[in-house]
Amino acid sequence: MEDKARNILMTQEQIAKRIRELGEEISKEYSGKNLYVLSLLRGSFIFAADLVREISVPVKIGFMTTSSYGHSEESSGCVKVVNDIPDDINGYDVLIVDDIVDTGITMDFVIGHVKALGASSVKCCVLLDKPERRKIDIKPDFCCFQIPDLFVVGYGLNYGDYYRNIPYVFNWEEK
Repeated sequence: MEDKARNILMTQEQIAKRIRELGEEISKEYSGKNLYVLSLLRGSFIFAADLVREISVPVKIGFMTTSSYGHSEESSGCVKVVNDIPDDINGYDVLIVDDIVDTGITMDFVIGHVKALGASSVKCCVLLDKPERRKIDIKPDFCCFQIPDLFVVGYGLNYGDYYRNIPYVFNWEEK
């Protein structure tokens, strides 16, 4: 892929500004509630870390690892729990944080899983929403950016095992 040019879609500064705004919205939404932020690994770890620092209400944080992509650019359509939620979330208001919603299959699965564990409420927050690819009718409750049907990397999103550490979101163009 390095023989292609990077087309930056969201800069580090644009992402930081939008996360600050989302942190304020989420803080208002969850004021006086028992907030549990569930970060879906590995893609959301950078976004989730930045987001929780912008949330001003008390928050408990946990992690869950699912897999539906492997090293492919396409979802397999089958969600597998690799590491489950480590805490009892019964009675918590759970905010699921993920890097991207495209087909909606993973988010739908995780929402159902969290509800089955007794959460008082379940909402989702994503860095990127790609509605053109939706196979399940899901609309994120909180979203940084909506994007067209492009394969994107950076800011936690990977290609193979790489590029998560890039501080902006980009796709490749032919040189």
